[in-house]
Amino acid sequence: MFLKSTNRRGKGIRKANMLSDTDIINRYKKLGDTEVLVPLFDRYIHLVFGVCLKYLKNKEDAKDATMEVMESLLDKLLRHEISNFSSWLHTVSRNYCLMRIRNRKENLFIEIDKRKNEQIPVESDEDLHQKIEEEEQFSEMEKAIASLNNEQKQCIHLFFFEKRSYDEIAEKTGYSLKKVKSHIQNGKRNLRIYLIENGKE
Repeated sequence: MFLKSTNRRGKGIRKANMLSDTDIINRYKKLGDTEVLVPLFDRYIHLVFGVCLKYLKNKEDAKDATMEVMESLLDKLLRHEISNFSSWLHTVSRNYCLMRIRNRKENLFIEIDKRKNEQIPVESDEDLHQKIEEEEQFSEMEKAIASLNNEQKQCIHLFFFEKRSYDEIAEKTGYSLKKVKSHIQNGKRNLRIYLIENGKE
């Protein structure tokens, strides 16, 4: 297994521990040697496990997910240009967990052809809130959010994804508190309409 403690490595690994994340990634791209990544993995494996545990709520599942995320980096690091590795890795870890959660709940999504001409119930705000959290970064929700106007898009992102309060959003955007509430409510309604029209609710 490529994930081993740096305590068993010699001077080369100790020297690599002094390198920045970017330097390690660039060396890996140049050499193609997975050993180059050991210090980087040692540096961030606990972060990945923490993210996985937060979303999956089970230590064994989180351990398995952590190993799968770290192994996936062998290919991803060769294909992507990364400016902030820790932030990027957090997003990769979160998206992997959300995908696992999404796969568990596939039975909740009814195929479009079975929904034609049917009465579609309107979900509560709580149900929509959960769906938005679980669908972040997935294609359909990305398309739905992209369909909103700029004000709604900005407020929805801050409210659901960054967990900002109405007051914090008003301060950050410069909108009045009344406008913030209006943009969020209208944004939620438009997201619900988009998902219904595209057979995703």
